Amino acid sequence: MSTNTATPDAAVSARRQVTHVAEEKMLETLDWAYNSTLNGLPGQKSVYELVDDYLGKYDADEAERRLIQFQTSKAATSGFVTGLGGLLTLPVAVPANVASVILVQMRMIAAIALMHGYDLHSEQVRTFVYATLTGSSAADIIKQSGLQLGSKLSAGVIRQLPASALSKINQRALLHLVTKFGTTGAVNLGKVVPVVGGLVSGSVDTATTLSIARLADKTFAP
Repeated sequence: MSTNTATPDAAVSARRQVTHVAEEKMLETLDWAYNSTLNGLPGQKSVYELVDDYLGKYDADEAERRLIQFQTSKAATSGFVTGLGGLLTLPVAVPANVASVILVQMRMIAAIALMHGYDLHSEQVRTFVYATLTGSSAADIIKQSGLQLGSKLSAGVIRQLPASALSKINQRALLHLVTKFGTTGAVNLGKVVPVVGGLVSGSVDTATTLSIARLADKTFAP
């Protein structure tokens, strides 16, 4: 008669290992998307060019409204990844649908932050862009990270956070994102498959993208 020799501690350790691998892959994907946002991809403008286009045509409020409207419709359009040659530069084999959703929402968040005067090359701003991508408020992420930063998150607070605080926020945000794309996104990042050629649907819930836009506007207040 066979017996299960795995101990409870071994099972917990195994689950932690899977979570760690998933978080590593998510972090690599986030870093790829952020760098692609800053520098652009083949056939796609950098976030600086994108913002300059909008601010060159509209006042600040209207520019942000139109940006959100366009990015939301773009995210909800099937085949968003079509022609996105830079997708193949992903450092890890993450499903294209996950990468495309992360990229389009991250570009929107970063553009809003840039419109409000934030420095996208700041590690503090990068951390809060990742946190906003979770769909949870920055205040909630901070609270779950065990940090005490007061009830109001201001530009000054974001810009002055030390590396130790950023690490805690990043860790909590990664856990949220792994859960988000591992359940509602129907993608298990612990068992990722290679990106394949062809057209890939980039469909994403419009309501979710709009909710993230509102969070970005609140987090990166001018």
